[in-house]
Amino acid sequence: MKTIIFIAAIALLATAPARSQGLVDPNKVAPEYREAAEKRRAEQMRQRECALKADLDKVLPRDRTAYLNHCLETLAARQ
Repeated sequence: MKTIIFIAAIALLATAPARSQGLVDPNKVAPEYREAAEKRRAEQMRQRECALKADLDKVLPRDRTAYLNHCLETLAARQ
C-alpha cells in the first residue's frame, strides 16, 4: 500500500503544471498573418498586465472577472 502511495506522489510531482496559452510570437508566423499576430500579442500583454494587477490587489476569485473587464476597458480607453 505504501508503495502505491509513493508511486502516486512521484507521478503527481513529475507532471508539469497546466499553463495558459503562450504569447504569440509575430516573427514565427507567415508574413501575411504577422499584423494579426502583433495585434493578438498586444491583447495578450494587456490581459497579463490586468491579471498581474488583480494578483497584486488580491482580488477575490468571485470579483476577478469584473475587475479584469474594468481594467481592460480602462486600458482601451487610454488608447
